[in-house]
Amino acid sequence: MNETSAQIGTAAILLAAGRGERSGHSRPKQYVELCGEPVLRRTIRAFQASPVIDLIQVVIHPDDAELYDAAVAGLPALPAPVPGSETRQGSVLQALEALQPVSPQTVLIHDAARPFVSGELLERVAAGVGPGQGASPAIAVTDTLRRGVGELLTDTVPREQLFTMQTPQAFPYRDILEAHRKAAQIGQDHLTDDAAVFQLFGQKVSRVAGERGNMKLTRPEDFAYAERMIATTMETRTGQGFDVHAFGSGDAVWLCGVQIPFERNLKGHSDADVGLHALTDAIFGALADGDIGSHFPPSDPQWKGTASDVFLRHAMERLAQRGGRLINLDVTLVCEAPKIGPYRDKMRSRIAEICDVDVGRVAVKATTSERLGFTGRGEGIAAMAAVTVALPAEQ
Repeated sequence: MNETSAQIGTAAILLAAGRGERSGHSRPKQYVELCGEPVLRRTIRAFQASPVIDLIQVVIHPDDAELYDAAVAGLPALPAPVPGSETRQGSVLQALEALQPVSPQTVLIHDAARPFVSGELLERVAAGVGPGQGASPAIAVTDTLRRGVGELLTDTVPREQLFTMQTPQAFPYRDILEAHRKAAQIGQDHLTDDAAVFQLFGQKVSRVAGERGNMKLTRPEDFAYAERMIATTMETRTGQGFDVHAFGSGDAVWLCGVQIPFERNLKGHSDADVGLHALTDAIFGALADGDIGSHFPPSDPQWKGTASDVFLRHAMERLAQRGGRLINLDVTLVCEAPKIGPYRDKMRSRIAEICDVDVGRVAVKATTSERLGFTGRGEGIAAMAAVTVALPAEQ
């Protein structure tokens, strides 16, 4: 995604203000997790990965601020979300008005509940826009169509020249803004898509090839199918990390994000949190993305004294950028002292907080080296870590 400027080429509006009452879930469907990742986050990532899109404006329900913040945590920065309206048209209009300061040439309008939109589809739709002309993906109807009365089927409906419509739909920004304004003025506020709003005032919409995979998640069976579809495109990877730090003079040590009072500290360029360092390296290992030293060189003075949660958060951001998710983390601390047991649960909670995962996915263990080696002599602490992640198979 390109940098924003005073005037941009193409903006995208993602509609995520609906309640999704037919989905069978207790929360709005755009925040339901698919294989551990919220639907909205998947949709945003698809648009952020496209070179066609210069800016993304999300529309959310006013009650969903916390859900939204959790869903976008760790993603590249987005403009503040626009509060949605009671109708889809109202939400689109509010988002279009919010884009006026950047005045895009083209705008793509997309339902956030379609998380599998491809980069190729975004390019096709954007390329279909011209002066006074919008573009929409559509798929020709192939099934036999019948009318029905109650439980009885009646006559067949000819399927020639019939298409199922998808999003994103793309338009010249000024034209679609004006069309939505006019529709609101005359009380036409329940049209089912933006192409209908555009055509209401004599504008044309061209058809571009849609995609079967660009499904809209509506009912429980849609989510079940989507989970199966994702599972076939993901692979499981493991990574391991190892770190040691020697003791120095001090009165506390940092271990797994928790400060523990002790008669010494751990020496290092940062806060020397051996547990978080091992976990960070394990994530980099699963990604085949170097190690902690290549991302945060100890020769660089800006990292002196840095809290190690900064390093672990960065590794998690790298994972998110690759479309991956964390399955579990496991760290083992090797030392004679201090005692780890009294702090174990606090460490697990802190790691879960940093990585934004459930604490049930985090394990912290401790052992001694039976008085053998440098840890047995009380000269320092060692840590071993292992992580399991899921990544898109093409990576």
